[in-house]
Amino acid sequence: MIIDCHGHYTTAPPQLQAFRDAQLARLADPSLPPAALAAIGDDELRDSVENHQLKVLRQRGADLMLFSPKASGMSHHVAGPATARAWAAASNDLVHRVTELFPAHFAGVCQLPQTPGGALDGAVAELRRCVSELGFVGCNLNPDPSGGYWTAPPLTDPYWFPLFEAMTELDVPAMIHVSTSCNPSAHTLGAHYLNADTSVFMQLLQGDLFTRFPGLRLVIPHGGGAVPYHWGRYRGLAMRMGRPDPAELLRENVFFDTCVYHQAGIDLLHRVIGASNVLFASEMLGAVRGADPETGVAWDDTRVYVERLGLSAEQRHRVYEANARRVYPRLHARLLTEGR
Repeated sequence: MIIDCHGHYTTAPPQLQAFRDAQLARLADPSLPPAALAAIGDDELRDSVENHQLKVLRQRGADLMLFSPKASGMSHHVAGPATARAWAAASNDLVHRVTELFPAHFAGVCQLPQTPGGALDGAVAELRRCVSELGFVGCNLNPDPSGGYWTAPPLTDPYWFPLFEAMTELDVPAMIHVSTSCNPSAHTLGAHYLNADTSVFMQLLQGDLFTRFPGLRLVIPHGGGAVPYHWGRYRGLAMRMGRPDPAELLRENVFFDTCVYHQAGIDLLHRVIGASNVLFASEMLGAVRGADPETGVAWDDTRVYVERLGLSAEQRHRVYEANARRVYPRLHARLLTEGR
């Protein structure tokens, strides 16, 4: 089967955004009534997915997508733990309903209620709720809740350890994914996302996170940002700092996805990182929509690029399915119970 490990609910019914707008309005004016999510019927949810992500998933021949709330909509830069918890819960509950309506095609990945400088108690609680009660198989972790100003400590700092402890206990991975950029010098999709992917890899290279958490698994999306392209730089820096070869991070702990929207980029990703640590993904209907006018291929139709790599049958199985089952063991267990 083909598992797409990177999908966002970018086509949620408008009631969800109206709820968020009401939340933000009340933060600006506390005299306003508390925000409430208007009712969303199952037919509305079906329509929002069947004519978008599910339709495209089927057209491109994939089988299942790991589905999470809209990344740019997480908006972790907004202060207020209670607001963040309510927003994450509403977003995750809607994703859960989609996975219940289309269990053969979607598995949930949760948004965490992070805030700049805030404690992680709420994030841990929401992770536990989504995994234990809603059957989610992973989470999205924002290393920069400030939205482009990087006020948070590196992921190797003890600040993050309560979350990593919970992830290890629950045996779920995190995809490293920032939200919208508040910094006008860093475009959300073209700079901030890729900056985060690259920065986190360097943080991991500098620290010893996996010595403390040997079972922790992190997926760095968007092909790893600049990392594969500058692999020699990271190897050289590691040697200069007396750190292990960056390839050590790639054994059991760090994985990249295939959200790279041209053939040369996918080719490089495979040559540098290898099939054992690459997960198929598209982030379809997300950052880059439309088709490349030179090829006619949709930018986010990453399966086309993977098919042109000339992988062996074993390598294709790893990229399309086996690596996702390995990184997301709760997904693997669920698929086994379904005979898949």
